Amino acid sequence: MAAWSDRTGVVVLPGGAQVRGRPAAAPASPADFTVLLVDGPAPAWPYRRVRWPDFWIPADRDDAVDALREALRRAYAGERVEVACRGGKGRTGTGLAALAVLDGLPVRQAVPWVRRHYHSRAVETPWQRWWLRALPSLRD
Repeated sequence: MAAWSDRTGVVVLPGGAQVRGRPAAAPASPADFTVLLVDGPAPAWPYRRVRWPDFWIPADRDDAVDALREALRRAYAGERVEVACRGGKGRTGTGLAALAVLDGLPVRQAVPWVRRHYHSRAVETPWQRWWLRALPSLRD
């Protein structure tokens, strides 16, 4: 399992996998895979870009869930996985909360969980909370 040289933004999902959240422009130690939720420069390592407008929800729900499932699989395979958006709070926090739900956390606990473990202002809008409520039906 690869270790993070900088643990800033790293959270432990309910099942034990580690994932890092961060602002996309912040200096960061390398990852093995990034779910990038913003336009702009791509990281130097493998990534998957999801169209997700600021303060909103993903433009394509199936693509977003597929990218998050890929991130979850990679995290459990021991890769250093991260989620990043412009500010590192709203979309990133929603992505991390979604990973926790896909990992088995009850959806009603997702927002408090991500605010406690990642950032106190994670999941910024009512639409992002609404989007999270649809995730349990997508768990495999």
